Amino acid sequence: MSKHLKMLLRGTLPEDELKVLYSSYDIIGDIAIIKIPESIMHNKHVIGKMLIENIKNIKTVLNQSNSVSGEYRLRGVDFIAGQEKYLTIYKEFGCKFLVNVATSYFSPRLSTERLRISELVRSGESVLNMFAGVGTFSVVMVKKKPIRVLNIDSNLDAYILSVINSNINRAGQRIVSLHGDARKILQSPNYLNSFDRILLPLPERAHEFLDVALSSLKPSGGTLHFFSHVKSETKKNAVSDSETHVTRLLSKFDCSYQIDHTQIVRDVAPRIYQTVTDLFVRRK
Repeated sequence: MSKHLKMLLRGTLPEDELKVLYSSYDIIGDIAIIKIPESIMHNKHVIGKMLIENIKNIKTVLNQSNSVSGEYRLRGVDFIAGQEKYLTIYKEFGCKFLVNVATSYFSPRLSTERLRISELVRSGESVLNMFAGVGTFSVVMVKKKPIRVLNIDSNLDAYILSVINSNINRAGQRIVSLHGDARKILQSPNYLNSFDRILLPLPERAHEFLDVALSSLKPSGGTLHFFSHVKSETKKNAVSDSETHVTRLLSKFDCSYQIDHTQIVRDVAPRIYQTVTDLFVRRK
C-alpha cells in the first residue's frame, strides 16, 4: 500500500520504534496484513487499531509472523485487531475472489502480472495453470478471452476456493479445477500434447515440473510463462540472470525455444527477485 503505516503512527509510537516499523502492508479485501518486528510487538494492538480507524473498509488486521514457506506457500498470520477472521472477498479487474489468507497462498502484488498475461492469451487457446491456487490467474484470463483453462493445485483449501471462484465469476463452464499433484495428474494420456499455453507460477519449484509441462504442450509448440526466484547482485542483472537460468534448464531437454520476454515481477528479499520468462517452446 502507498499509504505508509509510519505516517499514520507518527506521534503515537516513539521515533525509535517508528524507525524499525515496515511502512508497507497488504490489503486483501477487508483484511490488512502487516509485519511487526518483534522488538515492538508490545504495541501490536495500537498499530492494528490505528489501521482500522484510518483506512477505509479494513475490518481485520493480521500480523505476518513468518515468510511464505512450505508446500502450500503459506505465510503465518496472527490476529491483532478488529474482527477475528481470515476469509474475505478480494476484487480485481472486475472479478471477485473468495480468499482464505491463512490456508491458501494469495498475493495482491501479482495483480499487474495477472492482467499482463491475460492480455497475451489468444481466443480459443487451451491453457494449463499448473499451480492455480484460488484460481486468480485463470479467472482473469477467462474473463478477458474465450478460452478454456485447466487448474491444478495440491492444496485442498485452494482447490475448493478455485471452484467457488470460477462459479462466482460465471466462468465454471470454461475452467476445470483438479485437486492433486500436477506431475501425477499430467501423466494421464488425456493431458499429453494438449495445451497451447502453460503457466508455472510457483517460483520456488517450477523447475521441478518443467518436464511434465513440456510433455503437456501441443506438438506444434506453445507458450510457457515460467516463474523463478533469481539471486542477482543488482536489479539490473536480474533479467539476464533469469534468462540464463531458463536456458540452462531447457538445455537438458530435446526442444527448441525462443525467449520472448523476461521481467521482474517483484523483489522477494535483498538481491533476490521473482521473475517471469515468456517463451515459445517446441519439442523436437
